[in-house]
Amino acid sequence: MREIRLHDTRTSELRALEPRDPGHVSIYACGPTVYGRIHVGNARPFVIFALLGRFLAHEGYDVTLVENVTDVNDKIYAAAHAAGVPSAQLAQEMTQAYVADTDALGLGRPDHEPLASATIEEIVALIERLIERGHAYAVDGDVYFSVRSYPQYGEISHRKVDDMDQGEGVEGSERKHDPLDFALWKAQKPDEDTAWDAPWGRGRPGWHIECSAMAETLLGVGFDIHGGGSDLIFPHHENEAAQTRAARDAPLAQLWVHNGMVRLESEKMSKSIGNIFVLHEALAAYGRDALIMYFCSGHYRQPVEFDDARLAEAAARVRRIREAARHLRAGPSPPWSPPLRERFFAALAEDFNTPGALAAVFEWVREANRAGDSVGDADLREMLSVLALENLLDPEPVRAPAEVFALRDAREEARRARDFAQADLIRDQIRSLGWEVRDGPGGSELVPLS
Repeated sequence: MREIRLHDTRTSELRALEPRDPGHVSIYACGPTVYGRIHVGNARPFVIFALLGRFLAHEGYDVTLVENVTDVNDKIYAAAHAAGVPSAQLAQEMTQAYVADTDALGLGRPDHEPLASATIEEIVALIERLIERGHAYAVDGDVYFSVRSYPQYGEISHRKVDDMDQGEGVEGSERKHDPLDFALWKAQKPDEDTAWDAPWGRGRPGWHIECSAMAETLLGVGFDIHGGGSDLIFPHHENEAAQTRAARDAPLAQLWVHNGMVRLESEKMSKSIGNIFVLHEALAAYGRDALIMYFCSGHYRQPVEFDDARLAEAAARVRRIREAARHLRAGPSPPWSPPLRERFFAALAEDFNTPGALAAVFEWVREANRAGDSVGDADLREMLSVLALENLLDPEPVRAPAEVFALRDAREEARRARDFAQADLIRDQIRSLGWEVRDGPGGSELVPLS
């Protein structure tokens, strides 16, 4: 196996992947909070960690990918109250929508998709452990993590403790021993319709403890990669790391890997800001292949802008591969292919550099176009399969309008009658409708004009 390096947020270094269990890589990536349809920004980590899993599997690893669903959260209560529906009903409906929307990306499902609501027993046990060890305390039905009891706090976000703000506002401030302490368990409020019994009283878990419990339940502690958006570094991942190590004397994860934000008009795409482009609408507008190409065209750690120009560029790249595929055949690749294949996989091995990998793909395409004659596509298909784009090499179903098909048939009749002037006239009519006729040994083919 080649050495694979990823950027670790905790150490701010590129670190070699050294699996806890030889030959097996365990990944936990934070999934959505299901209070509305997910947007393109939510989809980026889903795509990145699915593709990373594909690459690792290609390299010979057995991969376990876990992506949770946060279905117990303040935002869900608020959205359900505004909609006049039970919070559990809204969470269930939005979870189903999330699965449907991400299914349309054609990347398969994670190996496990735990729900916070189905992990309450494990969450309560983890909180009890923190209280026993002096890292948490209960007050009037709430339970808080004592930040200053954990000396390494700040190791993920590299912030000074005194400069931090948990973002919990004034809620519970009079009960906290320190303003920096964060909630592990919240007592049920009058307007909250879903709650569970716990030793401290009826209530529900805080956001951060949910992920620690779900990750540990499925992967144990010390698993290989913890992923998520860079907006989760603080407080979410900082708090996950602190509470797990405080409870278990072991790190939650070996590597903390974060993707950059998707930005719309230079701001992070966010439901709370309101500048979102929901995923199912983006898929309808641009298509699945263009969206995957868009995500792969930027390095995962960098922010990316979401706009028509970038999506049009991604769509053009998809068309370039499809156009090249018309001249390829199944079978061994040409002599210039192996170095480009190696460059492709070397780029992915060095911090999952998908833009570098795509550069090798498009050099392969340029060489194939220069070759002119049909060449084997084995290496190209292998490369594209890691990026879930191998379908670009398969014949694309023609969806020309009935009028265009009728003109094609009329042109065929004119050619059979050797009325080539009429056939050329009909071909011009077809072009005016946005299609081109290409003649080959198997007959004529309709191809959309770019």
